[in-house]
Amino acid sequence: MQAIADLARELAPRSEAARALAPELVEAIRSEGLFRLGVPRSLGGPESPPGETLAVAEAIARGDASAGWCVSIAATSGLLAAYLPEAGEEEVFGDPRSVAAGVWAPKGRGVVADGGVVVSGQWSFCSGIGHADWLFAGFVLDGALKVAALPKASLEVLDTWHTTGLRGTGSHDCVARDVFVPESRVLSVLDGPLRDGALYRFPVFGFFAASVAAAALGNGFGALDDFVALAGRKPLGSSRTLAERSSTQAAVASASASLRAARAYFHEAVGEAWEAAQNGSVPVEARAGVRLAATHAARTARSVVSELYDLAGGGAIYDGAPIQRRFRDAHTASAHFQVNAASFELPGKLLLGVPARTEQL
Repeated sequence: MQAIADLARELAPRSEAARALAPELVEAIRSEGLFRLGVPRSLGGPESPPGETLAVAEAIARGDASAGWCVSIAATSGLLAAYLPEAGEEEVFGDPRSVAAGVWAPKGRGVVADGGVVVSGQWSFCSGIGHADWLFAGFVLDGALKVAALPKASLEVLDTWHTTGLRGTGSHDCVARDVFVPESRVLSVLDGPLRDGALYRFPVFGFFAASVAAAALGNGFGALDDFVALAGRKPLGSSRTLAERSSTQAAVASASASLRAARAYFHEAVGEAWEAAQNGSVPVEARAGVRLAATHAARTARSVVSELYDLAGGGAIYDGAPIQRRFRDAHTASAHFQVNAASFELPGKLLLGVPARTEQL
């Protein structure tokens, strides 16, 4: 695992410049099966517990946030194998090298056809589509939210991912024009999985939020690594290194404590939900706990990275400075709707006893 994280760190400038993970990094991740951590064992996947998958994503994101993000998003997409009929899950994930990306937002429309549906639409934020074989794409069919597994070969990938951060994720828009999808490749995330198993009883929307947070946490720890390396240098016009300044020492200690505390709360909440999933169903309180911990982790990481960037001074402002990339990646990650500031509202409603819709917790 550390070897892949180190490779991700080494290749991060290339991934960012190409707006896609470097090919040799993709091959290393694919060869280790890390894009398929959520895939059932019966299809050759590891069916890894949530805490293990999130720890892997965090470790790789510590090397490069874009790489960790792609691993976590692919793992989340792998969970959807459990929502597909048997023929569909085999078609999508039967090949041991098959990788899926996913955008569940209902940005498409479906029309009933003989044996399936015809889907058209355009989906933004298709993270990892460059190395994916399939896209799980949300669409509306007769007023209901559905998701279709679309072969990448049936899509047009638009060059839209010109962003501030997470550039290496290659999260371009994808377009489908009247693509026929058999019933075996259509699912509903709201109706629940067709396959039993503790992993698939774990809240899928909560897993999605946690996957974003894991990448953000890894980026935060990576920024701390980068700052410590930078702090050994003497700023222009100074007789002392950054590390020798008391203000730097206090700030680094505070940053480390904040990240470690956020990570501990994050894994505590995930662990509570996982224990419940192993014993049956996950109650609303535990689902809300995962969402709250994920939002807190991602936004704590952003605050820490911002503080370290500011503390780094002029050494951080140039293109190519690792901590500058960390800063941009942190702010891009925290803009995700699963962990933005508004994500605190639903857990807050539940804590206050205010009526709330919980079907997507």
